[in-house]
Amino acid sequence: MIEKIQPPVATIIPTTFEKFDDTRIDNYFWLNDRENPEVIDYLNKENQYYQDMTASQTGFQKELFEEMKGRIKEDDESVPYLYNGYYYITRFETGKGYPIYSRKKGSLDAAEEIMFDCNALAEGHKYFKLSGLSISIDNQYATYALDLVGRRIYTLHVKNLFTGEILKDTIENATGNSTWANDNSTIFYTRQDEKTLRSDKVFKHKVGTETATDELVYFEKDDTFNVGVGKEKSRKYILISSSSTLTTEFRTLPADIPEGKFKVFQKRKRGHEYSISHYGDSFYIVTNKDEATNFKLMKTPEIATTMENWEEVIMHREDVLLEDIDIFKDYLVVSERTNGLNRIRIMPWSGEGEYFLPFESQTYTAYTSTNVDFDTDILRYGYQSMATPSSVIDFNMKTKEKVVLKEQEVLGGKFDKNNYIEERVWATTQDGTKVPISMVYRKDMEKNGENPLLLYAYGSYGHSMDAYFSTTRLSLLDRGFIYAIAHIRGGEDLGRQWYDDGKLLKKKNTFTDFIDCSKYVIMHKYTSSAHLYAEGGSAGGLLMGVLANEAPELYNGIIAQVPFVDVMTTMLDDTIPLTTGEYDEWGNPNKKKYYNYMRSYSPYDNVKEQNYPNMYVSTGLHDSQVQYWEPAKWVAKLRTMKTNDTVLYLDTNMDAGHGGASGRFEALKELAKEFTFLFDLESITK
Repeated sequence: MIEKIQPPVATIIPTTFEKFDDTRIDNYFWLNDRENPEVIDYLNKENQYYQDMTASQTGFQKELFEEMKGRIKEDDESVPYLYNGYYYITRFETGKGYPIYSRKKGSLDAAEEIMFDCNALAEGHKYFKLSGLSISIDNQYATYALDLVGRRIYTLHVKNLFTGEILKDTIENATGNSTWANDNSTIFYTRQDEKTLRSDKVFKHKVGTETATDELVYFEKDDTFNVGVGKEKSRKYILISSSSTLTTEFRTLPADIPEGKFKVFQKRKRGHEYSISHYGDSFYIVTNKDEATNFKLMKTPEIATTMENWEEVIMHREDVLLEDIDIFKDYLVVSERTNGLNRIRIMPWSGEGEYFLPFESQTYTAYTSTNVDFDTDILRYGYQSMATPSSVIDFNMKTKEKVVLKEQEVLGGKFDKNNYIEERVWATTQDGTKVPISMVYRKDMEKNGENPLLLYAYGSYGHSMDAYFSTTRLSLLDRGFIYAIAHIRGGEDLGRQWYDDGKLLKKKNTFTDFIDCSKYVIMHKYTSSAHLYAEGGSAGGLLMGVLANEAPELYNGIIAQVPFVDVMTTMLDDTIPLTTGEYDEWGNPNKKKYYNYMRSYSPYDNVKEQNYPNMYVSTGLHDSQVQYWEPAKWVAKLRTMKTNDTVLYLDTNMDAGHGGASGRFEALKELAKEFTFLFDLESITK
């Protein structure tokens, strides 16, 4: 008789928390210490258990990895874009996992200048990320930031692109965010609080000086705000942004006068959000001023930026969300969203002949791309759908001619978009709201209730989950899976109100929307509870935790990636990275009404004795957004509480953070684990 593999059992050491006459006992709080060898030992034991339990799947995982990798063009490069006299290109070489950043002066026929070969820079590091590339106006210098752990704590460097020399200017504990003033020697950059990792300071650095002498030009005192610094498209102004979930404030400084003082553009007012773009002698402001829930566009002289000077350009509309603008010499391009779909609106400054780009699919994504040039009639935008590979398109706004510069290649010779059907359906929720679901499946699919279906959602922070194409998803579709995205409340898919109705004291709408979408696909015979799977990551992992507690009978399996499941402990600890900035999203649990509401859904606090679905839970030891101990504690508690013998895996990447493994193809190995988890439950072996 083969001995059954036993899962690890975490030691129970009760820690008691009391607040508002409520007592919480956390048996696994001790896992919150990554420096404790016993914690690392437990995580390693969970990893070993996962590996032992799935040993028979490793061959299939390798096959899936090669299959997914085989669809990706290895020697690939981005569509070049022209900026300040140089064409910039990101490219990959066969067999190498990291990008090469290069440029060509004046012409695509010019000699290539390699700025950064990340493959060489990554050698010897288990994790590598280059971020925050910023080029000086004279094109000589570049700032760039390196993260070698995965915790999103960067070291900022400066490189002379003409000589290849790395300067001695090294800035530790940076966010990776920096920009150049127009004097080619002044760098503005942001730093974070060492404990909470909140981006709270803007410094000014002179190239060639000691960083210890850098001037602090702005400190954000409000611990619910984060700061950023950058240069807007006209390159005339340096901008400091201070933002929380509900409120923004900008400061401006002429980029030609780095020794000057930043000026507040419009003083913050709680609940007022705005963004600014400069053109000519004016600023254009996307704002929710005067209860413009879906935002409107206003204009103000650059010498008079406070709110009383703003004039309306595009009025607020109840059924259209104004998302962004791109400004050109002769055109204003407006990115909008209506009925859950993107629109790109072309508006000549002359006021004559505005129009929309035509899109026909119901499951597409369209978005303006890299448009750094003012004086051009060409708009670059991207397009894709769930069955259509992504394209980069140059569109002449004057002649209305378009040129497809690049369509994503799907290698392997087997992909034909005509083999798949895209569909958008609407599920009616328990409060009567209609929620869209985008899905894709093979043409030969029959609605018999026996199809495996993977339902994905996020549903937080107003982040819209647009329908998109994925080459890796084909490994699911071609094995009979239906893939679906539930556009639940908490995202901004159907406008700002859609977001407002899925946060704070309305957060449970996010969860019930997903449950009702699940019931819809079962009721309409796309699948059944024996073949339905749910997937979500980070805040979407919170959603997965609630589903597991509240509707476990609907799902055969759940994939929870870096899940935010210990809501109470995290939100009550303002020393944890990102916590204070989350109050406007979830509520401040130091206030009783928010405490009680969170307490009622927090996945970790509501684990109970019941049957649970099969579950695959992943995390990263160095995660700075959702700390590894949240999923670790959750799994430990589930092991003691669940009353059935479904599989429960905790898979911790000991070398990565929130974004998972670094490198172009390492993420495919993690995806192969998720797919084999699903395929094993469906008895799919090849």
